[in-house]
Amino acid sequence: MSPGVRKFVVFAIALVVSWIVGINVAPTWTVEQIALDAHVDRDGNLYYIYRGEPTYFHPVPIEEALLNPERMEGSRETPEVKKEFVSVVRMEEGEPGTLYYQLLAKHHWGFWSLLPAVVAVLLCWLTREPVTSLIGGILSGALVLTRYDFTGDVLIPSLATTSSAGVLLLYLWLLGGLMGIWSRTGAAQAFAELMTERFVRGPRSAKLVSWMLGVIFFQGGTVSTVLVGTTVKPIADAEKVSHEELAYIVDSTASPIASQLAFNAWPGYVQAFIFVSGVGFLATETDRIAFFFQSVPFCFYAIFAVLGTFLLSIERPLFLGKRLKAAMERSRETGQLDAEGANPLSAKELQGSNVPEGYTPHVMEFFLPLISLIGIAVGTFIVNGSPNVQWAFGTALVLAAGMALAKGMSLKDLVAGFHDGLKGVVLGSVILLLAITIGGINKETGGGIFLVEQLGEAIPYFLLPVLLQIMTMVIAFSTGTSWGTYAVAFPLAMPLAWAVAGAHGLSHPELFMTLCFAAVMDGSVYGDQCSPISDTTVLSSMCTGCDLMDHVKTQIPQASVAAGLAAICWTVVAFFTA
Repeated sequence: MSPGVRKFVVFAIALVVSWIVGINVAPTWTVEQIALDAHVDRDGNLYYIYRGEPTYFHPVPIEEALLNPERMEGSRETPEVKKEFVSVVRMEEGEPGTLYYQLLAKHHWGFWSLLPAVVAVLLCWLTREPVTSLIGGILSGALVLTRYDFTGDVLIPSLATTSSAGVLLLYLWLLGGLMGIWSRTGAAQAFAELMTERFVRGPRSAKLVSWMLGVIFFQGGTVSTVLVGTTVKPIADAEKVSHEELAYIVDSTASPIASQLAFNAWPGYVQAFIFVSGVGFLATETDRIAFFFQSVPFCFYAIFAVLGTFLLSIERPLFLGKRLKAAMERSRETGQLDAEGANPLSAKELQGSNVPEGYTPHVMEFFLPLISLIGIAVGTFIVNGSPNVQWAFGTALVLAAGMALAKGMSLKDLVAGFHDGLKGVVLGSVILLLAITIGGINKETGGGIFLVEQLGEAIPYFLLPVLLQIMTMVIAFSTGTSWGTYAVAFPLAMPLAWAVAGAHGLSHPELFMTLCFAAVMDGSVYGDQCSPISDTTVLSSMCTGCDLMDHVKTQIPQASVAAGLAAICWTVVAFFTA
């Protein structure tokens, strides 16, 4: 059987199995309980703070709730409502006290819930072709959900969303257009030549510049990945740094550094999920944000990940995977930046400079748009609490185009550069849109919920941080999102950590909960980083010109060593909490 036929057979079997599951397996319903930090306004109305805004609710006694967990847990019948607010009266210190919860009906198909993610990842490894693989995973999920109108019930609802429109605007038009204009004006090449002349003396210093920019752009996620990748690629290419090396450095200094230098949107987002009733040091939003920052020294994976990229940058790695070592040797000896048969996500239109005859590039055409981009992103973050990336990239694009026209470039050449930029990132944008779609499918099939149920019971206290790490690594790898994993895992992990600390009479329960919190944070980051269906993984490949699966395969061994060291540290520290 030829490799092509074998891959087709795997694809067909996966879809048939998904169809059989969809028509024969009924979903299991469960209820997620989220403790609310409830307040009362002047009129006596109850509310809680969600994403910085008051959200009012009207609870019913839990005994009257349609989603009463005692009745709903494990049910195969679809509930009448999917969300409910309830009140629970409990005795606290001899006095009755009222607690408030949000009940959310969730469902899963047991281990079959993981089928769409497994299909997508398996096909990625077999075919090295992410578009087909993601479509395969989406088809699998649609069949499990019995949605047979693939375009009308799956693709169109997913693509007709704000997040999908944001991908098209930011990563196709604004990012692609900016990279295309920089290629046409020669600005990126001028910047590379300046850095090479003044600072860079070879592959080591080129990688060190990449690492330092990753630390400086500490906003994390897509912003950091795009800024660093597009900035350092021309420098690294000139110094024969393989695209696998560069993608690893860019990816592993994005989210990890964002959790270490957390002056960004992360604390405000995460704190909403970690309220635990009766835990004083998590009582208010201010307390929970302070708790986030207290956890920073214990985010061992992030520390080892950033340290690992630094050591690779100076070419003194503690560990070097076989594939990454081969990539380094190949690029240094032959100048070949990609492996044989690679399919880089950055198209040939963006690989070089296409300066019109008679036009003289200037490095300020790179610096001024970049400075405006960073300034607007940081400024809007300071003012609004989150960076307005569209404004930042839009202003940079307009500035780069305006400077080119002012220097005498014809409108025809400028538009041609813009077109080349769009063509250069079309594939990456398509993959991002498909990644968003399969992320929604994975959420609907309930794979994360199933994993939480399986790994969340009867855990020895000293193993809890590592088990939470493993659980979130699997969830994030399967779904391609760290923030989505936080929403699934924290409502279970934090109450569980508090209950385990109390059951074992730990002397330092706050430290123990800090370890568990850090394990969820870091496990989610690892899974997101290493997943071929993650947006940051795709963007790291796209902005550095790397083949997606080459990036995944060379990054996993390096990241796994950091994760293993982190697991050892959490286990050792956990013993001192007893």
